[in-house]
Amino acid sequence: MEPHPPNVVVFFTDQQRWDTTGVHGNPLELTPHFDRMALEGTHVRYAFTPQPVCGPARACLQTGLYATRVGCFRNGIALPAGAMTLAHHFSAAGYRTAYIGKWHLADKDPVPEQQRGGYQDWLGANALEFTSEPYHTVMYDNDNRAVTLPGYRVDALTDAAIRYLDAHQSEPFFLFISYLEPHFQNRVDDYPPPDGYRDRYAGRWVPPDLAELGGSAHQHLGGYFGMVKRLDEALGRIRDALKSLLLDTNTILLFTSDHGCHFKTRNSEYKRSCHESSIRVPMALCGPGFDSGGQLREMVSLVDLPPTLLDACGLPVPAEMQGRSIMPLLRRQPTTWPDDIFVQISEDQVGRAIRTHRWKYSVYAPDRNPVSDPGSDRYVEQFLYDLQFDPYEQRNLIGYESHARVAERLRERLVWRMELAGEEMPEITLAPVKASGQKRVEAGEVNL
Repeated sequence: MEPHPPNVVVFFTDQQRWDTTGVHGNPLELTPHFDRMALEGTHVRYAFTPQPVCGPARACLQTGLYATRVGCFRNGIALPAGAMTLAHHFSAAGYRTAYIGKWHLADKDPVPEQQRGGYQDWLGANALEFTSEPYHTVMYDNDNRAVTLPGYRVDALTDAAIRYLDAHQSEPFFLFISYLEPHFQNRVDDYPPPDGYRDRYAGRWVPPDLAELGGSAHQHLGGYFGMVKRLDEALGRIRDALKSLLLDTNTILLFTSDHGCHFKTRNSEYKRSCHESSIRVPMALCGPGFDSGGQLREMVSLVDLPPTLLDACGLPVPAEMQGRSIMPLLRRQPTTWPDDIFVQISEDQVGRAIRTHRWKYSVYAPDRNPVSDPGSDRYVEQFLYDLQFDPYEQRNLIGYESHARVAERLRERLVWRMELAGEEMPEITLAPVKASGQKRVEAGEVNL
């Protein structure tokens, strides 16, 4: 019997910073399973969300389109009925598709079948943070019956995923596991880890950007890191299950998150900003096409993952997808790759940002409502960071005379990126000019 096409498992976390992982320098040994996966497979070192808030980021990942193109530019907007998702594409190719966990692309719980994005098998909740508690997991099945699962919430979802793997090992499957952790529990505004895990990590290490700015980091990092630890243990269990079922050599496994967390340092909550702590996420893949892929240093967005997964499975990539497959990079095929990442921001502000390997440039629309307006025709410069000399984004350089040429180049690039994403060409008002003192930017540094 000929082997069927590669299976796909997406291990998706919520609000996980990239620097929670050992391969990114975290000293607490939180992620040995992720680190091993990154070293044995393909580690995407520079991975980003195109929209640092739950629903829009998920819309991008499901469709390969930017949030404004899909229409889900903020939380609370259901995925449009005609939107083509990963589930639709894999189902059409003969895969069994399943979704377990948090969805956040519907307008109610239980999620009606027509709002499930085409997934055939369903055990989920639109807003898992409201239907469940850390030790009381409630989701809904295909018939919208409430299902209560035992154990800590991460373990409850993992158990369900392993049961699914075991039951569907004889057919090609696309399984999307969407965890709530390490997102905060809304009702208590806390990060509740498994019992005993908070004390392991409280007070031990603070990421440099948070150490400088404060926020709620010192209060919440112990619990947050404890959640990350349990997620990594779950990743190890999924990999063990695939190996024991002899599926590991024919299953693509993707690990990533929807956005990061800045612990109330950049605005009044945890994300929705242009900063690395909001937009940078961990990402690694293993399995066919990705094993021994090494470290990919090109910048990759969540919007690039749908075409990547389809391409890796030998399936056609729809022309309307705005992301790009990374497979040509891994296959060492001649290709061009963008040297920047484009980000749309909503809810806290109507904002747009661009990030190159060295520079970060962001604008916002002061006369637009960040909840009701998806975009604007007029923006104002807000942030400019030199990530080479200021990796923790402590000094905003916008408006400085010394950086006027850099801002100009980035402004041009941002406008081009906005048009490429389907937005109208905007007018961007320059920030007030500031004297630079001794600081200057050499001509060669303007090259982005």
